[in-house]
Amino acid sequence: MSSFRFLHAADLHLDSPLKGLERHDDLSIDRIRSASRRALDNMVRVAIEHEVAFVIIAGDLYDGSWKTISTGHYMASALGRLIAHGIRVFLLQGNHDAASVLTRDLPLPAGIDRFPSSNPGSFLIDHLGVALHGQSFANRHIPHDMTPAYPTSVQDYFNIGVLHTSLSGHGQHETYAPCTPEALRAKNYDYWALGHVHERMILTDGTPIVFPGVLQGRHIRETGEKGVVLVTVTDHRIESITPITCDVVRWHVAHFDCTGLESMASLEERLGDFLRDMARDHASHLTVVRLIVEGTTQLHDALRRQGPALRETAQHLAAMSGGEIELEKLVLKTSPLVTQSLTRPTEDEIFALSGLIHDAAGDEALLKSLGDELDPFLNTLNLGDIAPDSLLARIRQHDWGSILPELNEALCDSLSGMGDAP
Repeated sequence: MSSFRFLHAADLHLDSPLKGLERHDDLSIDRIRSASRRALDNMVRVAIEHEVAFVIIAGDLYDGSWKTISTGHYMASALGRLIAHGIRVFLLQGNHDAASVLTRDLPLPAGIDRFPSSNPGSFLIDHLGVALHGQSFANRHIPHDMTPAYPTSVQDYFNIGVLHTSLSGHGQHETYAPCTPEALRAKNYDYWALGHVHERMILTDGTPIVFPGVLQGRHIRETGEKGVVLVTVTDHRIESITPITCDVVRWHVAHFDCTGLESMASLEERLGDFLRDMARDHASHLTVVRLIVEGTTQLHDALRRQGPALRETAQHLAAMSGGEIELEKLVLKTSPLVTQSLTRPTEDEIFALSGLIHDAAGDEALLKSLGDELDPFLNTLNLGDIAPDSLLARIRQHDWGSILPELNEALCDSLSGMGDAP
């Protein structure tokens, strides 16, 4: 019986730049910025600990051309540790590190092989009976399916297809080298090692088609565990496909329900408990949280008025949670309590209100006061041209004699139900 393991990774995006986080001086920016390097270290550690025969990286080792030479040095150091432990590495360039994108690249020592970009190529590991087939991106945008040109499977070998693709119809990613699961399985390979889609996806209805997902989440749209998959093969048959986490910073969207809370003190108490529970659940990671405060509550107006103070309160409670919980953003989505529907007024009450409006129309002092109150306000508005017969023109002219009777009629119709839609 022959058995071996290999590690499938993709989308390392080493030293991916942070976008929009620098304005949050309360976040651990240095730790977040270095997270992709720590995750790469974890990937190497996992490969060594599980004594894998080889590692496949299915595209996007980088996030584009290196900003500094240290990015290349760090990648070289990590891959060098794998080679030192007798672990072969197979690299495929994706859209972010296509041949046309990188201005610099790594020299490849023995033990590291890169799939060509001009056409599909194959690598054989004869002592394991493994054949790997793949093609790197020559240019950043590949609009067509690359797989028809992939080689036929090698008989009596365990065949692995390596491809960077959006796999038509999956994920919210731009379309690159589109293909379908049916077309991939038609190649009669034993495993498809894909990259580009940042969510982990394992399709096992037939030949396994696997996206390991991004190695380290980079922002709030890449939430949850991130890492690699460990594949165990026995006698040319897949025995297991096991996800293993490598991330060191985890992004999380948390929904805090404040329905029924009646005071800020009760909200702070419950939110403190909520964040302590989160700290226990995420004890092994720095967790960056987008906190969504929701629910129907009488605190709705008070929360809206709180503004930055509410965020500061949440930050303090996170700091006291006993874990490493930091706030990326606080979003208010509460709703006010629905008040009981008002009882329709009686005819006598409507008649009394109509009488008050009628009397107001004859009270010159009241009408003068009304004009004196409205004029300064109207003068601050840029109203442009006003139609001569419009309500606004009549208000400007203090034409209360025409305005108040119309108001009286409309208000009484509405209160009596005559203005309701049929």
